[in-house]
Amino acid sequence: MTANVAQVFLTDDDWHETLRGIHAALRPGGRLVFETRDPARRAWTDWTPERTFSETDIPGTGVVRTWCQVLDVAEPLVSFRWTYVFDNDGTTLVSDSTLRFRGRDEIERSLRDTGFRAEDVRGASDRPGREFVFVAVRE
Repeated sequence: MTANVAQVFLTDDDWHETLRGIHAALRPGGRLVFETRDPARRAWTDWTPERTFSETDIPGTGVVRTWCQVLDVAEPLVSFRWTYVFDNDGTTLVSDSTLRFRGRDEIERSLRDTGFRAEDVRGASDRPGREFVFVAVRE
């Protein structure tokens, strides 16, 4: 699981159901590898229009301006909005999302509860101090 997809499972039931499904799909000794943001880092504090604004000239489309804005923080849940403005025709699109920030202990417990063993937990080499990378083995 890449791109912090583990964070889209907002409830314990959804997260555990996902882990159980992956467990069923793997052979004993198979590995699940995923990354998730470290909640202690509080990444959402950087999700402001000023810090996330970008302007990209896309061939055939024109300039697209984007930015992110936090809508609500009710830890462990963080809701936010990405806005996309297409200068060529004035279209504005918004994408609202909510992520759950689970701590390392909570994730390791959920892995054990669903038949995995955390073989390794490391930092993401391209984002030091921001994420956990879990390597879990199906028991």
